[in-house]
Amino acid sequence: MLRSLKQIRRILSLGRLLARHDALFALKLAGVSPILLRLAALGVHADSTGRPGERLARALNEAGPSFIKLGQALSTRSDILGEDLTDDLSSLQDNLPPFPTAEAKRSIEVELGAPVEELFLEFDDTPVAAASIAQVHFAVTHDGRKVAVKVLRPGIEEAFRRDLDLFRWVAEIAEQTQPQLMRLKPRESIETLADTVELEMDLRFEAAAAAELRENFADDPDFKVPEVDWQLTGKRVLTTERLIDGIPLDDRDAIVAAGLDPLDILIKAASASFRQVFRDGFFHADTHPGNMFVLPDGRIAVVDFGIMGRIDLKNRRAIAEMLVAFLQRNYRRAAEVHFEAGWVPRDRSVDNFTQACRSIAEPILDKPQNEISIARLLAQLFQITETFRMETQPQLLLLQKTMLVAEGTARKLAPEANMWFLIRPLIEEWMIANLGPEARVRDAFHSLQDTLERLPEMVSSVERGSKMLSEGNFKLHPDTIRALRGEDGPRKRSSTQIIGVWLVTLVFLIIFVALIVD
Repeated sequence: MLRSLKQIRRILSLGRLLARHDALFALKLAGVSPILLRLAALGVHADSTGRPGERLARALNEAGPSFIKLGQALSTRSDILGEDLTDDLSSLQDNLPPFPTAEAKRSIEVELGAPVEELFLEFDDTPVAAASIAQVHFAVTHDGRKVAVKVLRPGIEEAFRRDLDLFRWVAEIAEQTQPQLMRLKPRESIETLADTVELEMDLRFEAAAAAELRENFADDPDFKVPEVDWQLTGKRVLTTERLIDGIPLDDRDAIVAAGLDPLDILIKAASASFRQVFRDGFFHADTHPGNMFVLPDGRIAVVDFGIMGRIDLKNRRAIAEMLVAFLQRNYRRAAEVHFEAGWVPRDRSVDNFTQACRSIAEPILDKPQNEISIARLLAQLFQITETFRMETQPQLLLLQKTMLVAEGTARKLAPEANMWFLIRPLIEEWMIANLGPEARVRDAFHSLQDTLERLPEMVSSVERGSKMLSEGNFKLHPDTIRALRGEDGPRKRSSTQIIGVWLVTLVFLIIFVALIVD
């Protein structure tokens, strides 16, 4: 009860802020009581300028860091808010006024256990970037290395804890008052946001993400990830190599002025994105132009690793096969992939879903090549989730958001091109390696290998069960006992089955050896 009263008071305060921006519809969608909404709007003069999404973005920006993060998360949820609202929220910039440099230095000294003067030869007092969770200062180490130092905002952990508690309460209300929202997993979505924020507020995790991405691209001549200085990194401080003289990825004029080919830059950026998602299953999920730069030698450089995405091999294969099916206008196969991946319940109609896929894709694929948007196609798919009872797939939402930003940047960089068609050779190569006949044989062999590796454990389990049976610790049905003893012929059939298994194993081994020799 006390928690509810506390949250109601906060909802009223938030409601008044939203009312000033004529954005109370956000709380209405969440299932907040109409009485509370009317109370919040009493005596408030609403600024109705701009589209609903623009008004909501302004309100969330004013509400503070947690709400900015919430808005960015909602910008992937066209299945809840619709495409127009999410398009406007996608432009919500995570920029806030900087906090005092004295506080930043104090945090560094507490975290690293030494005065700033001992840690750095030079430390710029003016931050170069300030966001909802942290801000960045340039510095120079005593051995002459130029670095970027990221410092968490003071008190940010407590602020997020308080706001996340409110978000959880609203999600609970939404599920209780609007059962149709259950399949959209409001509470689970908030927990996903909470997990993301928790990782962002421990800069050691961001350092680890940067190090992993750098390792994945160690041999790539076109993609640069800054090196982490682990000796100057802690929970609240992250120090990395400073990437200097970079041009924002979407600044076409500056790229041309630097003597670089925008189309070549786009191919490099798109190839790096593809490799992150499909080759590694680990991708930078905050690739707005402020985080991606073109270096003087034409390499693509990336910074800020607070939001990263992961996709397992099963989902990567499903996504790739689905996208290829759409591009080939094979809508039946695109629909089947959804069912095989478990994204659509099996009691739904494949034929009807095929029809829905066609209705979504045709208007998009009929556009000129450079205007075809795969991210838009995915967003449209998410909007039909209610009809087919599709459950929310958080990993796909994050990928869709990343793709949408990448496509927007690509159009600014090279308006005449389409990033997906430019990297088609990479896509085809990956498809052959991961979805072709050899891949299927390899998967079957690995599955068989896993089964054989688990065989000793399975035998041990049978032995333990036999011992328990002999000691009378549990009873089996007489028919089951006769079957286990091999009465009425099962023993003979069992031997045949065993021979069959080993024959199949031998066949797989022969195929595998043939592939190796080939």
